[in-house]
Amino acid sequence: MPRRVLTGRVTSDKMDKTVTVLVDRRVMHPLYKKFIRRSKKYAAHDAGNVCKPGDMVRIEECAPISKRKTWTVVSRNGVDMEAPASSTPVNA
Repeated sequence: MPRRVLTGRVTSDKMDKTVTVLVDRRVMHPLYKKFIRRSKKYAAHDAGNVCKPGDMVRIEECAPISKRKTWTVVSRNGVDMEAPASSTPVNA
């Protein structure tokens, strides 16, 4: 079963290795057929403590890390989190 991936904005980084991500979505009202904004906050694992409030992040579903944390940050502002910061060779 594929893991879900969501995109949202970081609203808080006050916790250690955890960020709060606000994910917005648009749903159609069943009677009036007007699109309504719905939002939800997710606690996501940020191993490097690099995300700051206002960053656009992609979060991916994972195995439970704690009681509330079942998401992990995959990319920040369009840059993957696993990629090293400098691309210089190790042997140089």
